[in-house]
Amino acid sequence: MERELLGLSPEPERAIDIEAPAALIAMTQLPSGEIPWCDGQKTDPWDHVEAAMGLGIGGRWEAARKGFQWLARAQRCDGSWYSAYLQGRAQDRTRDANMTAYVAVGVYHHYLLTGDVDFLSTMWKTVCRAIEFALSLQAPQGEIHWAISPRGQIDRMALLTGSSSIYTSIKCALAIASVLGRPRPGWQTALRRLGHAIRSKPHLFNVTKSRYSMDWFYPVLSGAVTGADAERRIERGWRKFVVEGLGVRCVSDQPWVALAETSELALTLAAMGHIETARIVLGWIGDRRFEDGSYWSGFTFPDMTVWPEDRLTWTNAGILIAADAVFELTPAAALFSHRRWSDGSSR
Repeated sequence: MERELLGLSPEPERAIDIEAPAALIAMTQLPSGEIPWCDGQKTDPWDHVEAAMGLGIGGRWEAARKGFQWLARAQRCDGSWYSAYLQGRAQDRTRDANMTAYVAVGVYHHYLLTGDVDFLSTMWKTVCRAIEFALSLQAPQGEIHWAISPRGQIDRMALLTGSSSIYTSIKCALAIASVLGRPRPGWQTALRRLGHAIRSKPHLFNVTKSRYSMDWFYPVLSGAVTGADAERRIERGWRKFVVEGLGVRCVSDQPWVALAETSELALTLAAMGHIETARIVLGWIGDRRFEDGSYWSGFTFPDMTVWPEDRLTWTNAGILIAADAVFELTPAAALFSHRRWSDGSSR
């Protein structure tokens, strides 16, 4: 899939600032290590991990470790976290499988940045319990039920984006297990079943979410869908979600470009090996910044109204992760690369 097939033209390259987004995340992080969406707002475990990854890319390794230490302390005895916290106190007691499993991605990412095996060893129990919680919600056909309600009931809906993200989490957990010499064949089996469900059983997943661009590209970003199938999937949804020169719609039928989704599409393209196209897409949002240099969350078009006006930690982290993949800024740049995982070089 070359950029010409998608109708893209080369554009002047817009630099992605690394310092300002990392500084925003560091300034927002609480003394406990918790990283909320922005000042005074909630923290959720997935976005907290994403923000910690952004800190690592920005060279703030100690702050990133502090974020992972907060997660380890806050983990429940069943391996999960609640879906939302406010200054350490639970606000939403839903236990989400995807939000819980994502710690494995963040921990492995930090290891790739630092080479710190002691950090992996320290976080192993946390990662292991989190993956076991997520896999306790795996259905017989391979998909992952999305959550346990505050009342303790399993919600048996499966989300394609969430299950795809869990696929990445299990891969990273297995890579951690390999580094530490702690084989987990059961996780391998669960990964194969989940990948087969994502690739071959679309009816298992909530179809109402197909309006969302993440349902389009996350199966590819995760590496569950690769090769010619990935090429076809991206080409099929391109005109539905991409607004050339601006970015990626969050929802196909709304005139709102989200910088998080735009950066994640760039990350997906880089994972597929389409670095030039990824650079073009990421360049579209390079100048969508506040006066302090941090990035907008999104904007409406054609009126170009910034919305929401919050400086979100996880949006800025997502842009850093995409920039790393495109420009190879750190040793973790190839974390999502399909080639990296297919040739066995994930350690």
